Parts: sequence; structure tokens; C-alpha cells
Amino acid sequence: MKIGPTFPGFDISAQGLSIQRKRMNIIAENIANADVTRAADGQPYQRKYLEVTASQNPFANNLSSEASTLQLNVTEPGHISTPEIMASSTNNNLLDTTKEMTDRTPGDIVYEPDNPNANDKGYVQESNVNIVTEMVDMISASRSYEANLTALNSSKQMAKDSMEI
Repeated sequence: MKIGPTFPGFDISAQGLSIQRKRMNIIAENIANADVTRAADGQPYQRKYLEVTASQNPFANNLSSEASTLQLNVTEPGHISTPEIMASSTNNNLLDTTKEMTDRTPGDIVYEPDNPNANDKGYVQESNVNIVTEMVDMISASRSYEANLTALNSSKQMAKDSMEI
């Protein structure tokens, strides 16, 4: 989600909100399928998780994303001698990729001879989803979402206050 070049804080918070929403959706899917011993492929449901890869974006490039259009008024030309610090960042998208991955660790094997999914010895392979882990991850994603929302609201308030000056 791209909001605009003038306020890069909005873009960063929006990306964080989007990622945490995707995480919560995946966690909810894991919880809903925790008891599935036979999915569409005939195997037990495998836990999913979100893998996020961040790009290498040096801090100096984030100082000003629109430095080429914003010129500072200076009394002497030598006051700002390092134009590379104010260089324009060509990549405001801080994230390269977000991928949904599958955890391939096997689930528990339990003895349930009456289960229709049991093998010839009466054992059933369960899903590898641990509800406690998923709930902890859900709380973490929820708190991260709230933190990004707070940062977005703070950026919005700062932009609003700067317009009143």
C-alpha cells in the first residue's frame, strides 16, 4: 500500500499494518484447521506462517525521500556540504517480499483405531498446529498491529500539526 511520497512514515506504518493483518489471517486459518487430520491432499493439515524479507535500505536514504524537490534555504553555500545524506531514496518500499510458508515438521501420532483416518495399526497422524503457539503469535501480531496503528496516528497528527504552523 503506497500512501504518498511526502510522508514516508505513513508508508512504513501502512506496510506494517498490512503484514500484521496477513499474519493474523494465517494464524486464524491455522487455528481453524488445527484438528484436520486429512486435508485435500490426503495428509494432515500443515501449519502455515508468513516469511517477510526486508530490503537493505541504509538510514541515510531514509532521511529524505523527496530531497530532489525539497531545497533548503541556506545563508552560505557551505553549510550543507554532504549532499549524499540528503540523497533521494529510489526505493520507499522497505519490504522485498512476503511469502506464505508451510511448516513441514510432522504432527503427533496418536492411537485412535476408531478414527476413519487411522492406518492399519490404528494410528493417526495429527496436524502440527499447536494452539498455544498460535494464540501467542496472534497476541503478538495483534499488538504489533496496534503499535503500527499508533505510529500511523502519530504521523498523521504531526502532519496535521505542521500544517497549522
